[in-house]
Amino acid sequence: MNENQNCPCMEEKLNKELKEILEQYTTSKDNLIPILNEVQMKYGYIPKTAQQKISEYLNIPMAEVYGVITFYSRFTLKPKGKYAISVCLGTACFVKGSEKIMERLKQRLNIEEGQTTPDGKFSIDATRCVGACGIAPVFTINGEVYGKATVKMLDEVLDNLN
Repeated sequence: MNENQNCPCMEEKLNKELKEILEQYTTSKDNLIPILNEVQMKYGYIPKTAQQKISEYLNIPMAEVYGVITFYSRFTLKPKGKYAISVCLGTACFVKGSEKIMERLKQRLNIEEGQTTPDGKFSIDATRCVGACGIAPVFTINGEVYGKATVKMLDEVLDNLN
């Protein structure tokens, strides 16, 4: 859902879904991360409206909600693309050429790290380690790991995505 759209029906749907999520938890501040996790799973990011509702429900400042979201790399404030692509830039992957994969990805999709293509199809992120050093370099698409990656492999995988 694009937060720039002012469709009352979408806002109503979001509010209803958030209410259902929140009602599963007590108003204890200890529930912040589980609630954020559930919202992230449902929407692929944490919309500002959700942050406000969580802040009100748990009776904690918006700044605290925002601080937790930005502290943990698992959470994001921006919607990811249909295909969320992450390139490992950890030591093993970097030494084996992952920076070339990242550069090709940015060139091909015409976006930078942390951005999503205007059509919402692709987003790019960097990660420091996915725990697959034995098959370095690696990139992931929606959590699926592609090991011993090359620029050619990246292009072939991208060509086959709908």
